[in-house]
Amino acid sequence: MYSRILVPVDGSAASARALQEALELARRLQSTLMLLHVVDTYQLMLSKPSQDSFDEAREALLQRAQALLDEGCQTAGQAGVGCEAVLREVMSSRVANAILEEAYRRQCDLIVMGMHGRNGRTSLPLGSDAEQVLQAAAVPVLLVRETPAG
Repeated sequence: MYSRILVPVDGSAASARALQEALELARRLQSTLMLLHVVDTYQLMLSKPSQDSFDEAREALLQRAQALLDEGCQTAGQAGVGCEAVLREVMSSRVANAILEEAYRRQCDLIVMGMHGRNGRTSLPLGSDAEQVLQAAAVPVLLVRETPAG
């Protein structure tokens, strides 16, 4: 049913919980996980750092992202689930767009992602990236709460 499951990870409790849900699904369905971390360096540019401090901060973000992906793939391997990792850097587009593009590019047939909280524009309990992915995805999206409801 779902052979390739995209899981955006960002190190938050919500994405960790989404990864656990995706692992269980992948294990039961014999699916492959595609872990994605999107590094948004646009926020660094807004602070107008010197070139050296920008380069150092960017490198730190990329190293943290790679460590996060490595840890997620190790967890998947321990669970007996196949895993691939993608590190994507964006400077001028939204994180949600990168998630949608990678889902299409990698031929994923399900996106499992964590949601952090309420968006001020809607009454839906979603972050803006989760809301955009949910509205625009061509494949099903499973949103996982940071903490269980109730």
